[in-house]
Amino acid sequence: MTRDRQSRGLILDAAESLFAERGFDATPTGAIAERAGVPKGLLFYYFPSKTDLLRALMGERLDLDPVDTSALIAEGDPAQSLLNVTGRLRELQRESAVRGVIVWREHRTHPEVRARLRDYRSQLQAIVERVLGASILHPIAARRVRVAAEAWVAIITTPSLASPSGDEGPAPAADEGWAGPTDAADLPALADLISAGLHAPGV
Repeated sequence: MTRDRQSRGLILDAAESLFAERGFDATPTGAIAERAGVPKGLLFYYFPSKTDLLRALMGERLDLDPVDTSALIAEGDPAQSLLNVTGRLRELQRESAVRGVIVWREHRTHPEVRARLRDYRSQLQAIVERVLGASILHPIAARRVRVAAEAWVAIITTPSLASPSGDEGPAPAADEGWAGPTDAADLPALADLISAGLHAPGV
């Protein structure tokens, strides 16, 4: 049983690294089996198709739970709290080719990846709402927090290598990540803008 789990894990590790390096379509299953050091027949035993491999990676390795949100809260400073969430997201992306590269490249052509990306953004939305709500010291409508969190999620999931034409452009290297606009120096100003909106009069 342990050996079976190890073999399956090796296959997923190999697929993750190769999909990040070459892309899903350009990666043959034989290359995955070779890198994993397993017979090709064993790969197909666990994953009857390459799409099953991609689906397993998305289901098992694209997750934001558990994230310790208490460490991200800056009391009385919602702008810094937003930046803290983004910093943590970037750390997670550097740790995982699934979170940092594969999902952003493959969601354009694979519906199962698009579905998981929606779930991922929903998870991120919930995290931002928790952190943002806890950082605000005055009473505030939940709707405001939700809208501010939605805006921040849209900002930090914008591909950092977007092309001038508005296309998403090439996928990033595994260590580049996708959290934030092209110029990361814009993030503090954007966080301040969202924070100011939370304090504006009205509902």
